[in-house]
Amino acid sequence: MTNGIFLGGGGKGYADKQWLNQKYANRHGLIAGATGTGKTVTLQILAEGFSNAGVPVFMADVKGDLSGLAISGSPDHKLHQPFMDRAAKIGFDDYTYEGFPVTFWDLFGKQGHPVRTTVAEMGPLLLSRLLELSEAQEGILNIAFRLADEEGLPLLDLDDIRAMLVWMGENRKDLSLRYGNISTASIGAIQRRLLVIENQGGANFFGEPALALADLMRVDADGRGQVNVLAANELMSSPRLYSTFLLWLLSELFEELPEVGDPEKPKLVFFFDEAHLLFDGAPKALVDKVEQVARLIRSKGVGVYFITQNPDDIPEDILGQLGNRIQHALRAFTARDKKALRLAAETYRPNPDFDTETAIREVGVGEAVTSMLQKKGVPGIVQRTLIRPPSSQLGPITAGQRKSVILSSDLAGKYEERLDRKSAYEILKAQAEAAAKAAEQAEAEEEEMETAQREYRAGRRYSGTRVSRSTSRRTRQTESFGDAMTKMVVKELTGTTGRRIVRGILGGLFKGR
Repeated sequence: MTNGIFLGGGGKGYADKQWLNQKYANRHGLIAGATGTGKTVTLQILAEGFSNAGVPVFMADVKGDLSGLAISGSPDHKLHQPFMDRAAKIGFDDYTYEGFPVTFWDLFGKQGHPVRTTVAEMGPLLLSRLLELSEAQEGILNIAFRLADEEGLPLLDLDDIRAMLVWMGENRKDLSLRYGNISTASIGAIQRRLLVIENQGGANFFGEPALALADLMRVDADGRGQVNVLAANELMSSPRLYSTFLLWLLSELFEELPEVGDPEKPKLVFFFDEAHLLFDGAPKALVDKVEQVARLIRSKGVGVYFITQNPDDIPEDILGQLGNRIQHALRAFTARDKKALRLAAETYRPNPDFDTETAIREVGVGEAVTSMLQKKGVPGIVQRTLIRPPSSQLGPITAGQRKSVILSSDLAGKYEERLDRKSAYEILKAQAEAAAKAAEQAEAEEEEMETAQREYRAGRRYSGTRVSRSTSRRTRQTESFGDAMTKMVVKELTGTTGRRIVRGILGGLFKGR
């Protein structure tokens, strides 16, 4: 197949080559199987195939093994001969070792280029998901975003959203008249959740410079797609941050990419490892929106592949959209496992040569039950497939090799230095300081006036600056920071529409206020 990615060999003797047709690669996919059955190698060979076809890839490296994509495999590797034997068995005649163009990313900035976004771009719904907020707390967060948009207060990092919440607490009585009840208890709960996220390293994620999606969709001088590897071994200790980040990235891709219909090959392939973390404890509204994004993003040329241990981890409506499937072995030890195995087998187009349920239970390491979309998007007949060996190094590279790849990247230095431009925190702080200074001046003038009055009553001529009663009245009327800001917020919003942040089509999905 000239427009396909070679997966391995199927049929009798594994001599029948199995391909993933790139024309249907944006119709999403599933890679499933128990621990130790070969899912990581399957990820690796798919990334290699897409890269060689000029398709950029984004994938999370949960165990660190995918870093091996950056360098060539070696004849000195202990599995060299088994790899050669497998290549011969499946007819992989042009099998060679080679490395691929890899860019390393890391939310914490330790094992790759830093990845950041702003609080405003994350949006209230995804931020509420990240913070595990209740419905009432999410409502207050929505008010914070609304006020920030209307008053031109950029929300870039965690300091900005904290400052916004503090101000809302100080002015909750006036704001509640317009937006509903704002309780200090709910604000306090949100602040505590922000502290937890900060302690987990989330503060590194929010800020600027924000990730430019174009940097994920590059090709090298030879026309090979860039393989973007997110270091996720440390990130997995904060599973909610991990899943929310990947969901945010999907929403950004949907917003920014143009419609392309049915391209001959994808513009980007996105691998979502440990996919069950996305759906664990997720409210139905969020699951519905993930389903909606999955339906819509394929028209932008983006293929999404979910990787998990059991297909049962994926909601049924989303599972039904995953046309390309690679199922490694499932173990059925409990009644629930047996039911999941049976349901997984029933989703495949039967092959008269074997029983699918038995095959899923019996396939060995490096072997899988596969079904790829064929002409007109029709699912192919299920096959027992021996997955081809990888061309890049199997297993992780050294810390020195990783550092060398990072420093030699054309993105080196672009994201490393954090920017801190004027935003909500600085604006509110400046206004508070100005209000405090005005209050101090008013207090000093009132003191001076009272001193003058006492001396006048005592019959002594006061030598200080004369302060009139009208000035006294004016100083008494000096607005506090809270009064001034409250008037600014609760006034009619004439003329503020143009200052609101436009969140794109996904304003109705992930970033709605």
